Amino acid sequence: MIRIALMSAALVVCTTSSIAADIDNLKRDAWSWLDTQTQVLEVANQNIWSYAEIGLAENKSSKELQDLLIDNGFSVESGVAGMPTAFIATYGDSGPVIGILAEFDALPGVSQAASPVPTLGPNPEAGHACGHSVFGVGSAGAAMAIKELIASGAFEGTIKLYGTPAEETGIGKVYMLRAGYFKEDDVILNWHPSDQNRASYGNTKAIANVKFMFRGSAAHASAMPWSGRSALDGVELMSAGVNYMREHIKPDARIHYVITKGGGQPNVVPPEAEVWYYIRADTFEDVTSYFGWIKEIAEAAAKMSRTELEAVEIQSEIHEMITVRALSEQTHKNLSAIGAPKWGDQEITFARTTQLEFQDPFGRIISDDTPALATHIQPLPDEPTPARASTDVGDISWFVPIGGLGVASYGYGLPTHSWPVVAATGTTIGTKALVTAAKTMTATAIDLYTDPALMERVKADWRKSRGDAPFETLIPARQMAPVSVR
Repeated sequence: MIRIALMSAALVVCTTSSIAADIDNLKRDAWSWLDTQTQVLEVANQNIWSYAEIGLAENKSSKELQDLLIDNGFSVESGVAGMPTAFIATYGDSGPVIGILAEFDALPGVSQAASPVPTLGPNPEAGHACGHSVFGVGSAGAAMAIKELIASGAFEGTIKLYGTPAEETGIGKVYMLRAGYFKEDDVILNWHPSDQNRASYGNTKAIANVKFMFRGSAAHASAMPWSGRSALDGVELMSAGVNYMREHIKPDARIHYVITKGGGQPNVVPPEAEVWYYIRADTFEDVTSYFGWIKEIAEAAAKMSRTELEAVEIQSEIHEMITVRALSEQTHKNLSAIGAPKWGDQEITFARTTQLEFQDPFGRIISDDTPALATHIQPLPDEPTPARASTDVGDISWFVPIGGLGVASYGYGLPTHSWPVVAATGTTIGTKALVTAAKTMTATAIDLYTDPALMERVKADWRKSRGDAPFETLIPARQMAPVSVR
């Protein structure tokens, strides 16, 4: 167990400085304990990184984290919210409740070895191009450290580690929330791999994840094309309409799609076709408006192609993030105290090579002044940073205060969802990042457990940011999580 100076009733009469010293000692002891667990956490990351399982199919990855937490004294509830790979690991049954989020899904089509040059990885179909292997393991490490403190009597509290699948398609947390999870927690913490080190204080985009299915009729495409009706025509006409729509939407909006079903071979008029859309904007209100417009375009495309819009399936949706200044400030304070990961020569050379290898096909220029890996902590911005990406963490933030951070896990300036992210997170670069994240979340949790005034300040900030806007949804009331995302 972590060595502690037990915080007994004597603290009530201690000076403020002595209380702060005791808290600092708890943090240092927790950080030292995490250092002793580095090899355990590294093995777990290597395993999950090698599995590279896509959303809702993360069977080995989910089990890896569950086994690690069970071995460390947690009780685990598996298969929650109708998703076999979703789980909740809990320790404690009293005091403030703090949750930590863990993700572990990979992305298809981004296989990569732990090599600084493009090389096929252990799973040829997918790779952790968003770094979720280190995300999940770093979060588990923080939960384990906090559990050790609770078990030793340092403070009273409950810690929960939420295993949340399919973040890349915005499914896991959305359906766990719909099943009633998260809402009773006091605060929830999370982190994400990044090319920089910073406390999170920014907005995210709302999104609707929707599939449109068209039905036509098959015929020989050369001998009797007039007898058929092409469902693919419906998809293509819809996409043409949406592309004209782009001229008349706000600059913050993002609409992208892939055709997931377009026919079997050219000499058969496709009787079925499907297109998968992500519709994003800075607010869920705008997403709702754009979705209605796109649905009308799909209906018109079906009429133009004389096909049927057979189904519109809203797989999931995500709301924009509610920011909490007080929690961001505390996270920034702790991250600054820990400091950025310390990189060795081999890690710097590895990251620099990925930068140079990645720049060539796209004309990217890496200057001599560009660092290979981030080595300092970014200042906390005065205002939330503008939204660019989306995350299903956003939905939870409408019900519970959320705090997070990013830790440098791959080459500086490189984009997420690319092969250099997979490469770096499968090395000691990823290990050092996840340990830094675990230490920061542990320290922030210690502050929240031991300082009721801070906890109340965080909740007050959240209430102010949250306001009284209703939480609305496009997902049908009784809809369960999909069985698969593809």
